[in-house]
Amino acid sequence: MKTIVAREVIEARIIRDYTVELIFDDLKRKVVDLRKYLGRGVFKALLDPKKFRRMKVDAELGTICWPNGADIAPDTLYS
Repeated sequence: MKTIVAREVIEARIIRDYTVELIFDDLKRKVVDLRKYLGRGVFKALLDPKKFRRMKVDAELGTICWPNGADIAPDTLYS
């Protein structure tokens, strides 16, 4: 049986527009364009660059999030 390990985001920084560099708990680095997640529901407000830049890493959730309650599952970001 294959063991699935859930990954967590430990660091994140915006590198341009809606593109972020993420570092996971296994030290894997990944650059992700988040535009595909924006524009609907709670993510719609994040099309405003000023609001998008308020992104932070929530250590309890293990992923990136924003003050409006938006977050993206770390497994989605890792794959």
